[in-house]
Amino acid sequence: QLQASGGGLVQPGGSLRLSCAASGLTLDDYAIGWFRQAPGKEREGIACVSSVSSYDGSTHYLDAVEGRFTISRDSAKNMLYLHMNSLKPQDTAVYYCAADPSLGGCLLDPRVYNDDYWGQGTLVTVSS
Repeated sequence: QLQASGGGLVQPGGSLRLSCAASGLTLDDYAIGWFRQAPGKEREGIACVSSVSSYDGSTHYLDAVEGRFTISRDSAKNMLYLHMNSLKPQDTAVYYCAADPSLGGCLLDPRVYNDDYWGQGTLVTVSS
């Protein structure tokens, strides 16, 4: 199971750190990522990190967040994080973490992630 947390209300230009706790799986063995869904829009992948055990641990970002968001994992704690800086109102969305056991290299397409490995969302609202 995956459990996302850390969302909240933040002013434009502010920062937040989202966390994703994993239980029953070792995140190093999975391609894992952060996704978001804004009201009326499709879910989109924003950041992902490849498996460490079966691939190279490389990261990929959506152009709209590159340079502002950083994805990281803590193998010892079996946690995934998303550090978000310089937040914009258009970053407002429900954010989800997801993993997939069959991917080695991660992908930003949410459709390829196994339905069984999605956490519940956490709402991020960027507003003054």
